[in-house]
Amino acid sequence: MKLSKELTNGLIIFLGIGIYFILMDFLGLSKYYILRIFNVFIVIYGLNRTIKSNLEEGKKGYLQNCISSGVTGFIGIALGIIGLSLYVYYFRGGVTYLNTLSKAFLFGGNPTLAEYCFGLFIEGIASVLIVVFINIQYWNTKEVFKADN
Repeated sequence: MKLSKELTNGLIIFLGIGIYFILMDFLGLSKYYILRIFNVFIVIYGLNRTIKSNLEEGKKGYLQNCISSGVTGFIGIALGIIGLSLYVYYFRGGVTYLNTLSKAFLFGGNPTLAEYCFGLFIEGIASVLIVVFINIQYWNTKEVFKADN
C-alpha cells in the first residue's frame, strides 16, 4: 500500500519535529524558547517536498498545490500534538513535566495538557499557513503554476 504524499510528508514533519524536540529535551535546551523557532525549517522541508512531488506528477494548479501543502502541514501538526500528549503523559510523568515546559509560550500559570495542546495547535496552524503561502509564492515566482480549471 502506497501512502499519499501528503501523509508521507506529514509523517516526515512529525518525525523531524519529534526528534528535534526530544533531542532538545535530552540536551537540556528545551527551556530556551528561541530554539523552538528552528522547527520551522522542518516544516518548510516537508511542505516543499509535497509541492515538488505535485509538480513532478504534473499537478501545476496554484490552488491544488496550496491545498495539498496545507493538508500536509495539518497532518504534521495533528500527529505532533498527539505525539506530545503521549510523550508528556506516558514518558515524562504527566502534569509535573508539563509544568516544567517553557512558561514563555502562550500561557502564564500552569496550563493543562489540553490547553497546552490547543495553544500549540493554533500556533501550528498559523505557522503552517504562513509557510504554505511563502512556499507557494516561491514556486509561483518560478512560473510553474497554471491557472486552476
